[in-house]
This record gives sequence, structure tokens and C-alpha cells, in this order.
Amino acid sequence: MGSSEDRSPQPDPGLKPEGHIEALTSDLPPLTTTTERRLMAKIDWHIVPCLCVLYLLAFLDRVNISNAAVLGLETDLNIATGTKYNTALTIFFVPYVIFEIPSNILLKKLKPHVWLSFCMFGFGLVMICQGLVSNWGGLMTTRWFLGMKAIHIHRHKTDRDAGMFETGMFPGCFYLLGMWYKRSEAQKRFSFFFSSTTLAGAFGGLLASGLGKMAGLRGYGGWRWVFIIEGVITCVVAIVWFFIIPGFPEDVKWLNEEERTYIRAKLARDAGKAGHDARMGWRDVLAVFKDYKIFLGGFMYFGQVVTAYGYAFFAPTIIKTYGYGTIQTQLYSIPPWAAAFAFSMVIATFSDLTRHRLAFTLIPTAIAMAGFGILLNVHGEAHRHVQYGALFMVTCGCYSAMPVIVCWFAMNLGGHRRRSVGTAWQVGFGNTGGIISTYAFLAKDAPEYRNGYIISLSFICFSAACCIGYFVALWAENKRRDRVMANGAPAELREDEEEVQGDLAVTYRYGY
Repeated sequence: MGSSEDRSPQPDPGLKPEGHIEALTSDLPPLTTTTERRLMAKIDWHIVPCLCVLYLLAFLDRVNISNAAVLGLETDLNIATGTKYNTALTIFFVPYVIFEIPSNILLKKLKPHVWLSFCMFGFGLVMICQGLVSNWGGLMTTRWFLGMKAIHIHRHKTDRDAGMFETGMFPGCFYLLGMWYKRSEAQKRFSFFFSSTTLAGAFGGLLASGLGKMAGLRGYGGWRWVFIIEGVITCVVAIVWFFIIPGFPEDVKWLNEEERTYIRAKLARDAGKAGHDARMGWRDVLAVFKDYKIFLGGFMYFGQVVTAYGYAFFAPTIIKTYGYGTIQTQLYSIPPWAAAFAFSMVIATFSDLTRHRLAFTLIPTAIAMAGFGILLNVHGEAHRHVQYGALFMVTCGCYSAMPVIVCWFAMNLGGHRRRSVGTAWQVGFGNTGGIISTYAFLAKDAPEYRNGYIISLSFICFSAACCIGYFVALWAENKRRDRVMANGAPAELREDEEEVQGDLAVTYRYGY
């Protein structure tokens, strides 16, 4: 069932390995001043921690409203009844979804350190404003701008509008990671980066338990200090990160020419030349969607997002129904997130060791399914420890499968064009699931939240089915290309043709 990402069936001994484009040499340029292991460690230290901190703060600022709700936000803004709180959660996703693809196009036009640090500073500033709102309308406004800000870019005498604070963060970071690592190297880095979300959940609960004790200081409720302090931290880090966030391999100054040549050759050998300087227009964007596998990538992620955001937005509220106090609730929200971080790294390590993806999406998903099964059938404070244990299963399952799904899809896309559009589509469409999740857990359904658990379980099953469908599509396409190559290899591709075709080239082999 599995397939190596660097090895595929060889119908002819003369054929090149998976991911190879025929125009490329099979030999890598020599390294005389360092070793590959040291070079990769150097890249890791420049890339991964920087993006992890950035995304940790982004996710923290996105979901800390769940901690604020427990600390009195709903009561102070008079939104404790009805669905006003759920609507405030939903409004974030509207610009977040709309501007995903324009964001990655803009990232390609601007330097990553400019665009990503700008987005980071922007949502930090909006977060501070969110701590100062006095009514539901103000909360709705700040939640909208947390997901979007219009930017006017004048380039080549053309006016382009692209909006985003948070919109630019997630796909931009995944896109940048995807341009530094081979497919067989990527999963641990992707998972470590993605697991910043679990660390943010744990850190957010810990921070909220402390900031909640500031209630009354300067006349502000504890929930206001959660937004204000975390917003200030984000703005400060954004200014520092402007000088730290790395660019693409062809741009950074901390690689010498030998190292840069080696990295570019290695990545080109794995997935075809990136073509960073190739222009991208809307016709190029639309061309990506002629491939049905692009849609499967979005569906896989979509199902997981419904479940993951359902937990992220409502975990403190759910835990509070187990009979814990306000501060206890914040503290009890920490361990499931911490466990999810550790488990996701275990899954990522084995996924890279085996160079396999499908099983490592289905195993965590099955664990999450079992967790929801327990939550649907076990109720009451007398069984709160069992229910709390089930939350560990849900977080470990969801937040371990998601990075594998995103990495699997992103690293199967060849070239800047298809990867930038494809990853933005997956995250953009996938996050429409966040809209569903915001209405899954309604106040009227407490404390059992049966509807929310059924919705979450249904969509995670849908995600698993799509993962299997994606695997079948990749396997069938690899077999088809093997047959084509067995009947005679095509002529060598020019560099510009490699960029346009990317993973659609007949010489490319998908990993699964």
C-alpha cells in the first residue's frame, strides 16, 4: 500500500528515481566546506524555530478568544446567550478563506521577511484593539480585521488588492518550508512547525490562567488583559522578526555559493526546478485547478479543520462543564495540547523514517474517532476523568494527522506556481471548515454537546475517506506514468517547461 517518496516502481533500469525530471543530472555538486548533515542543521536553525515562533503567536492570537470567554468576555459584552459569540468566531474565517491564494502570490512578489512580519505586526495590533472593545459590534470588527487588511500594491502599473493579517501567515509559512526541504526530509519539519498550534494551546491556557488574575487592574476584566498582553508580545516579536525571517534558498546571505548551489540542485532533483523568478498571473492560477487531485487536497484538510477548530475554540468551555472553576479550567486545558505536541512529533518521525504518509494520517484519525465515540457515550461529572482522557485522544489524533496531510499534499506539488497556489487552496478551502466548527458547539447543547461531537466525528471520517481517495489517485497516476515511460521516454524538458509542468511532468513520481 505504501510507497517511498524517493523510490518508485522502475519499469526500465534506465529510468530515474521518483520526483526526477529528465532534464536534470542525477549527480549533486560536491560540498567541500561542509557536510550535508551540517548544512541541513544550519538550515533548520535558520528556518524552523523562526517560523514556529511566528505561527505560535498567530494561532494563539486566533484562538485565545476561547480562554477569554471563560474569563467573562461573553458576560461583559452581553453575548452569553444566543449565537452572537459563535458569529464572532465565524467572521474571522471569511477574509481568511477569501485571501489565501492572493496572499501566496503576494509572498512571491515580496520578500518573506517583509510580508510575514507585516502580517504578524498587523494581527498583534488588532489583538490589542480587541481587548478594548465594549460591545458585540466592536468584537465583530476586530475579528474581521484579524483575518484581513486590504493592501494596495502597485506593481508593473497594475493595481492589485490583497488582504490579510492572519491570511498570509499559515500558507505563507508552509510554502516557505516547502521550498527548502525534499519530500523525504519535510515531515518532521512540517510537523514541528504545525505543532506550534498545540504549543500555542498549552501556552495560551497557562498564560490565561495568570492574566485572568489581573481582573480589575485599571478597571479592565481579565479577558481584556489576555488580548492586550498577547497582542503587545506579538507586535514586539514582529519587529524583531523583520530582521530574522529567512527568504528562499536563492536569496539568503547566510548560505555561501557552494551551499546554495547544492541546495538548489538537491531540491530540483527531488521535485523539479522551482522557477522562483517565473511570473504568475491569474491564468496560471486557474490552470492549477484543472488537476482534480488539487481538490482532494482541500477536502482532506477541510474535514480535519472542522474537528480541530471545534476543539480549539471550545475546549475551555467543554472542560468547564466537568465542574472545574475558571482558573482550574484554564490549567486543565494545557495537558491535552502538550500531549498532542509530543504525539505529533512521534508520528512525524515514523512517517519520515518509513517515507510513507497515508497510514500516518489514518492512525491518528482513528484515535480521534475513538475519542469522540467516548465523548458521545460517557456523560456526567462522575465520569469527568474519562471524558477528560477522551479529549487527549481527540487532540492527539486531530493535531497529528493535520500536519501529515498538509505536508503530503504540499510536497507532492512541483514548482513555485503549483505549490504556492495548491497550498493556499488547501488551507483556504480547508478553513471553511472553521465556519462549520464555530456553530458546532452551541450553548443550548451544554453540557453533553452531542451535536458538536457528531459533527466533528462525521467530518473527520470524511477526511479519512478523502485521504484514501487521494492515495488511490496518486497510485493510479504513478502507474499510468510508468506505462508511458515504458513505451519510450519523452524528450528532455527545458527549464521553463519543467516549471510549468511541475509534478504534472510524466517523469515525476508522487509519494504516498
